[in-house]
Amino acid sequence: MAVNLTSPTVTLPSIFSSTHASASSGWWMRTCNRSKFAAAKSKWRLPCRKMRQCDPFYGRLMQGGLVFRESFTIRSYELGTDCRATMEALMNYLQETALNHCRSIGLLADGFGSTRDLACVATKLQIVVDNYPLWNSIVEVDTWMFAPDRNGMRREWLIRDLETGKTMVKAVSMLVMMNKETRRISKLPEEIRLEIEGHTMNQGPIIVIDSTKLQPLNTKTAHYFQTGFAPRWSDLDVNNHVNGVKYISWILEAIPQSILENHEFHAMTIEYRRECRRDSLLQSLSTRVRDGPGHTAEDEGIEFDHLLLLKNGLEIARARTKWRPRCSAATGNSFQFLGGKAQSRDQDQA
Repeated sequence: MAVNLTSPTVTLPSIFSSTHASASSGWWMRTCNRSKFAAAKSKWRLPCRKMRQCDPFYGRLMQGGLVFRESFTIRSYELGTDCRATMEALMNYLQETALNHCRSIGLLADGFGSTRDLACVATKLQIVVDNYPLWNSIVEVDTWMFAPDRNGMRREWLIRDLETGKTMVKAVSMLVMMNKETRRISKLPEEIRLEIEGHTMNQGPIIVIDSTKLQPLNTKTAHYFQTGFAPRWSDLDVNNHVNGVKYISWILEAIPQSILENHEFHAMTIEYRRECRRDSLLQSLSTRVRDGPGHTAEDEGIEFDHLLLLKNGLEIARARTKWRPRCSAATGNSFQFLGGKAQSRDQDQA
């Protein structure tokens, strides 16, 4: 698509190929009045390329358009008790950059990762956190896709500290297409597959894929469980189901408070097995499967297996979380604030 770089905005193309877009444009104009078309047209506009290159917070394409990069400032409402970003905040960055990547290369048509009657949903996500970013620091998020296969497609993320360049988080996700009417997994249409392949990488995974089978739990075998969780209206996304980031808070409710206070949540593998809708009633189960100290790379610390279960017994998600002891700098809110940025006392003394 030709782009006028002097224009203040660039209207994104459809997720479909240019041939399909040309064929369908007449139908679109005949069935939509001018006001609706103008609203839809302006909905997915991005700042012009010059603006995006000057400001990293707009996001931009790198490496020949195969990698999308966007920066985020860690806000106060994204912090945990240790003055660092929470796992939920990091997961939101992953989701936001994935969607903005698709939008910037024209793979987002009419909504939240959707095209025609299909929506792109995650079936599995694995995330490893080396360090959580501090309040008011800036992180740089890179994301890219891999060519789809019979089982879906893979997306990866890398989060760095913008100031030091140090890698803080790595993540990988498996994605499939869901039919929005039947709510079932659907085969990826060939024209969309061809469109995606032009924007994919060809390299090995940045983290070792955890292929360990996550075991089912029940109320008799679980060490800990909480019941009575009901999704709120604010938990739903525009695919009309509970956003996957919400699952983390439900999982943490079945973790002993002593673990939450003295250990750091540093890795997770989660398998999304079924949608969670507005009228669902859930319970969260967990079992401790490893109880190491977590002071070395070989000993990854404490591990829990988790299950989110509907009241009728159907599984929503299985997960495994890994926990390591909190460092002294992150215990008891031992932070001071220098130049508007949080800094641990141990860092200052060093």
